[in-house]
Amino acid sequence: MLTIGCHLSCSKGYANMARETASIGGNTFQFFTRNPRGGKAKALDFDDLQAYAALAQDAGITRILAHAPYTLNPASNKSETREFALMTLTDDLARMEQATPGQLYNMHPGSHVGQGTETGIALIADTLNEVLTPDMTTTLLLETMSGKGSEVGATFEEIAAIIERVNLDKQVGVCLDTCHVWDAGYDIVDDLDGVLDEFDRIIGLERLHAIHLNDSMNPRSSHKDRHARIGEGHIGFEALSALTNHPKLAHLPFYLETPQDELSGYAREISALRAACRNS
Repeated sequence: MLTIGCHLSCSKGYANMARETASIGGNTFQFFTRNPRGGKAKALDFDDLQAYAALAQDAGITRILAHAPYTLNPASNKSETREFALMTLTDDLARMEQATPGQLYNMHPGSHVGQGTETGIALIADTLNEVLTPDMTTTLLLETMSGKGSEVGATFEEIAAIIERVNLDKQVGVCLDTCHVWDAGYDIVDDLDGVLDEFDRIIGLERLHAIHLNDSMNPRSSHKDRHARIGEGHIGFEALSALTNHPKLAHLPFYLETPQDELSGYAREISALRAACRNS
């Protein structure tokens, strides 16, 4: 069965996210751990978490994905920005262990801000080596990026280089964003098998734990990162549906980050993708 959901607001609690997921036909969801622009996280409500556990069981939700704030940049050239990344990661991962152990936590690797890719890779790995602990049940995912500006992680080689420098590397995986890899230059429309073979050779498909399923407003290799609704961009419905059906990917959770005005837009996308899975 296709495991699919969308990005939801955590402001009303975990139980509400489970209800919203069920209401749109989903069975997983993604959420920001705090304001996406940074700031202090809301205190955990253990009554809410207890209610969530029951609702999640009813909705068949077993896998969820937390997302770090966008302002987190462990590759920054400013020590205070790197310190914020370290503190935020430490706090978020501790909260994950308290609230939802054994789940996934996704982060953008960071931007080297003119220091060079190698320096950025080293700084990111240094931060991960500080925040990961042997007893942690959460799997930290590095997201594939589009390569805009000085982003690190636009190539599989850069993601692999970070992981190779992490001591507790078994606790690190990858979240592949379809818009990002397309904008970075990977042809997931006409050569998906080739892209997956390349990923497997460089990183290893066993490290792929989640997929952000997004169309792209821009042609391949644009390095711009502008998401489009499923079927309304340059990737297209057929290619994205094929991705959810691929034998090497179909077991993974898929998360929609498409621009929608309301939840009904996600419901339509989920319904269409489920129908395509049934008819394949």
